[in-house]
Amino acid sequence: MHPFRPLQPPAFQQEFFDPCYRYQEYAPSKNLEKYIACYWTINIRAKDKNKLHRVIPDGCVDIIFDLRSTSVSKGAFAAGVMPEYMVTYCSEDQSLFGIRFYIETAHFALSHPISSITGNLVFLEDIWGHETAFVWEEILNAKRIEKIIQIVESKLKNRFEKHEFKSDGFLQTALNYMYAYKGNLQIRLLAEKISWSERSLRRTFQNELGISPKELLNIVRFQYLLQDLKQGSHSRFVDMALTSGYYDQPHLINSFKRYYGLSPSDIFGS
Repeated sequence: MHPFRPLQPPAFQQEFFDPCYRYQEYAPSKNLEKYIACYWTINIRAKDKNKLHRVIPDGCVDIIFDLRSTSVSKGAFAAGVMPEYMVTYCSEDQSLFGIRFYIETAHFALSHPISSITGNLVFLEDIWGHETAFVWEEILNAKRIEKIIQIVESKLKNRFEKHEFKSDGFLQTALNYMYAYKGNLQIRLLAEKISWSERSLRRTFQNELGISPKELLNIVRFQYLLQDLKQGSHSRFVDMALTSGYYDQPHLINSFKRYYGLSPSDIFGS
């Protein structure tokens, strides 16, 4: 199992415990779990009230299908790595199906440079071409989520089989250290561990992933912090700040606000 388990707000934020806002995650099959963090669905019934939808940086890349769209050209897109949070207010009903890829393996599925979509939404048709329409049609005709996942996994396995997954590759090795240290690692030390210069490390991350290693370390650290808070460790913010590599409690809170848009106490209490 992949050591990194990214979280999104519906997994723990109280405002999402609403029958008109349903978010659910599904595990990939065993042979795809090194590539895919999860499949997910969001179903929103807006009714007479706009529904808030918050997405936070998780160091992943998503393919998203809008199951209510009438056009394949606008209903399927790829979302690159997000450097900051995003909040939208849904005034219409929504039904989405997503595939959340780890950043180091997303290019296998997309056959497209990850750096070119980081921080952006790109129509899937611009990446997959005519194949998008066939996948789109099969997904729309499926009646159950289990069938949708079966269709998607069949398509993705074919793409992954065309590429060799190198567990000892440069990027994979660097990311393994990021995960092992839970993002609490200086760039200088990371460069030493993989026997590269800091300059080469920064250039390769920017060219391949479209994000600096420092920014990705910060996102990974934030995500591991979320996991600790979700498990009930929020009564020790001072201790958590130090063990997670933050200078102090205010540094932790400022970082949390940057990536979430709210303070930890707003979500988990004081």
